[in-house]
Amino acid sequence: MAALGVVGVIVKIVVLFLAFIAILGMFGKLSLLGIGKRRRVCRDCGGHVIGKSCPCGKSQ
Repeated sequence: MAALGVVGVIVKIVVLFLAFIAILGMFGKLSLLGIGKRRRVCRDCGGHVIGKSCPCGKSQ
């Protein structure tokens, strides 16, 4: 009987974790966890690369 209680706790933790990830994904905050889209940064000027061009004029 005690094993069922442990399994129930593990299932609850997994479900809560998945719900947390889903809520973060809905609001686009997965980057806070290091998951999801990351902005590309130019090595030379540190500006954000949009497409394949950088604000400083260099292409990536």
